[in-house]
Amino acid sequence: MHVSDLALTDFRSFTDVVVGLAPGVNALVGPNGQGKTNLVEALGYLATFSSHRVGTDAALVRQGAQRAVVRARAVRGERSAVVELEIVAGRANRARLNRSPVSRTRDVLGIVRTVLFAPEDLALVKGDPDGRRRFLDDLAVMLTPRLAAVRADYERVLRQRSALLKTAGAAGRASASSLRTLDVWDGHLAAAGAQILAARMTLVAALAPHVAAEYERVSAGQGDARITYRASVEEAGASGEAVPGPGVAASSGPALSSGAATSSGAPGTAPDVAVLEAALLEAMARLRTKEIERGVCLVGPHRDDLVLALGDLPAKGYASHGESWSMALALRLASYDLLRADTSGEWSGDGEPVLVLDDVFAELDARRRERLAGIVAGAEQVLITAAAVEDVPEALDGARFDVMGGEVTRVR
Repeated sequence: MHVSDLALTDFRSFTDVVVGLAPGVNALVGPNGQGKTNLVEALGYLATFSSHRVGTDAALVRQGAQRAVVRARAVRGERSAVVELEIVAGRANRARLNRSPVSRTRDVLGIVRTVLFAPEDLALVKGDPDGRRRFLDDLAVMLTPRLAAVRADYERVLRQRSALLKTAGAAGRASASSLRTLDVWDGHLAAAGAQILAARMTLVAALAPHVAAEYERVSAGQGDARITYRASVEEAGASGEAVPGPGVAASSGPALSSGAATSSGAPGTAPDVAVLEAALLEAMARLRTKEIERGVCLVGPHRDDLVLALGDLPAKGYASHGESWSMALALRLASYDLLRADTSGEWSGDGEPVLVLDDVFAELDARRRERLAGIVAGAEQVLITAAAVEDVPEALDGARFDVMGGEVTRVR
């Protein structure tokens, strides 16, 4: 797959811009602050309905404008489709496919697929678990778009349940009416949470060998990269307290041991959603007193983590700066491998995702720059942003655009 045209209206710094992109390498070159990252951010937003830079949509709408529009034409073989997303801060997005409105915005998910690597990805290794959870969920949605609705449901129920727990905690004890209401929210949270948990566990099992292989390529065999999934419901089952511990591998609680793909990331049969739902319900019932005392939900996918390790040591806190870059690169390249191999769906299974490298090469040493350039050179479409032409490796010669003052000009 490649994107032949990208159009933005009132998105970030752009009032109105249309960029004709080419298959192969496209380099967007210009000084910092001119909008290079805004372009690739917009394309990534079409793919995931989220930004790699901010957590809310408000910043995406140009100051003074009421809405932003992102439109792209995706081309796969002889077919093409125009996807359009209207972003209004504080309101639900509206989508069009081939100029016609769609009944559900998520129906356009999977038509444009991207894998974006940016300097912010170093936080996947060194940062907090929420970034790693988001990495898994964004990738899971690209592979299975229906999970976008499940993810939204879970977040909504989590907010409602958390508010109820805080109210009960502030009152000193929960009333009978509050407890009955809490039972209802427990059921909703477990139902949505089990689907997310199953998707993440399956994803980690599929992703793990790709991460190991890509880390070996990027680092020239200088380490053994591993990923594992740590589930709070497993730790709650083992210890009665759903707080992630310092170890690399999660404990294997008995509730999840019925043939499901486990947190170790080892391939196996698909996780049993019913088993996971029952385990979440049981853990919430056992932890209810503590949850009311603290006013927070102590178990569920929002408390889980993707644990990254080099050999037997966790990457966070032990990996060097160069090793951390290699691990972050391996995660994104492994995502690219998984999406490229996917064969599901009318659109999602017949083309590579667009590979986006946002201001990456200036951050890498010469050895990693050379290796990364060699790895991505054969991709169907690569978008590179760089402050200077010299930051784009010679191996990635292709179309070049100058980005300056809200205008994008093709110069080669």
